[in-house]
Amino acid sequence: MDTAIARPELLLVADAVAREKSIDREEVLEAMEQAIQKAGRAKYGHEKDIRATIDRKTGDVRLSRWTEAVEVVENEETQIPVHIAAKFKPGIKIGEHLVDPLPPIDFGRIAAQTAKQVIVQRVREYERKKQYDEFKDRVGEIINGVVKRTEYGNLMVEIGRAEALLRRDELIPRESFRNGDRVRAYIYDVREEPRGPQIFLSRTHPGFLAKLFAQEVPEIYDGIIEIKAVARDPGSRAKMAVISRDASIDPVGACVGMRGSRVQAVVQELQGEKIDIIPWSPQAATFVVNALAPAEVTKVVMDEEAGRVEVVVPDDQLSLAIGRRGQNVRLGSQLTRWDIDILTEAEESERRQEEYRRRTGLFVEALDVDDVIAGLLVTEGFNTIEELAFVPSDELAAIEGFDDTVADELIRRAEQFLVQRDNELNDKRLALGVTDDVASFELFTPAMLVTLGEKGVKTLDDLADLASDELVEILGEANIDEAAANEVIMAARAHWFGEEAGEAEAEPEAEAGEAEQDHA
Repeated sequence: MDTAIARPELLLVADAVAREKSIDREEVLEAMEQAIQKAGRAKYGHEKDIRATIDRKTGDVRLSRWTEAVEVVENEETQIPVHIAAKFKPGIKIGEHLVDPLPPIDFGRIAAQTAKQVIVQRVREYERKKQYDEFKDRVGEIINGVVKRTEYGNLMVEIGRAEALLRRDELIPRESFRNGDRVRAYIYDVREEPRGPQIFLSRTHPGFLAKLFAQEVPEIYDGIIEIKAVARDPGSRAKMAVISRDASIDPVGACVGMRGSRVQAVVQELQGEKIDIIPWSPQAATFVVNALAPAEVTKVVMDEEAGRVEVVVPDDQLSLAIGRRGQNVRLGSQLTRWDIDILTEAEESERRQEEYRRRTGLFVEALDVDDVIAGLLVTEGFNTIEELAFVPSDELAAIEGFDDTVADELIRRAEQFLVQRDNELNDKRLALGVTDDVASFELFTPAMLVTLGEKGVKTLDDLADLASDELVEILGEANIDEAAANEVIMAARAHWFGEEAGEAEAEPEAEAGEAEQDHA
């Protein structure tokens, strides 16, 4: 009996679907095989291993039942003992299959409908997979599309055979699109989800501005000019930092173009967004000064550990440096990735004077000296009594107006002040109940011990119960880092493990004593 049924029209249908959906013909034929296979299982039993194959040249459809040869049968529908299988196929081994041809099935209306659903579903899955594979490597590109429909202010954009989402918050403020409008946007994310690939577009992303310039400026496209950073306030203003790899090419001038032609093309696409193009610098201070243009900067003080920078500007430049609603300083901060604090020259001078008065007062009170000597110490860069106490005498005597006698006396008074202060702090520590075990840690200063006592950390157990971040929070990051805090806490916990070890050693001794008494 011929178990194959010739269906050359299947190949024609597969070719047509493959062309229409732009997917591989083999994938369409596999979907058809699965549909016929499902219909076969519906007729011969869902538990059985029914497989269908379509001949790729003739379109012949063959249906067969596969049974696995096993040593111990666990499923009678799909397995057969190997010694029985050997009667039908001599030499068969465990794991191989008996293949029994089945008569071709005649598709009824319901079976045909089921087969169609399977094919459509599989073709849709292949189509989605092809879309994802096509767009997953295109993140960071600008794409042109047509607005297909609007859903709650979000735009569904048709890009070729795929559909992308342009959310309302990714649109430039005050711009609107209607169905059928062409739109240019930046692909910032592609995700594979059960309902198909989700392609997310943006017109507010900093990368959109950078890619627009790459399209307008050949030097950027060729890699001669590099865009190092972009900060945007979409629809209002943007800053872009550029650098040239060729010393003969001005990066700012190349981006602006003849009479501003290049930058204007980008500005029009971004609905009139003003763009400041500034030269990038590897020197952080220079880069910050450039980023705050057009405001003039007279002084920059950087705190690298905190990631902050203080910028001093002339009094009449303050509003320009800050910008409308803080826009200029905010964009400068985003561009440089530094937190920027802006002061006027008057504010900076007043603060400097206040700091001078504070330090001078500290030396006057602690050392019992007059304002002149205290002022000299501050002017020479002494900030604390500790610095003065540990400075070499000859170094202090070298200050104009001082001699060896004055230097020795100042150091003696500084040392005496520190001893007195530490004694007072130690008395306060004892009054708070902070034990000597806690005070024995070299890392803790008398002031830190008082702080611990005020926070309720008084015994070794109290200290051992803390987490490292809690200890840092109590003492402050300026006094202790997390690694040192962790080391202190682990040392405080050492006595716990010592007690456990002692108890463990004591138990065998007690048992031995009891045994001796029983023997007696």
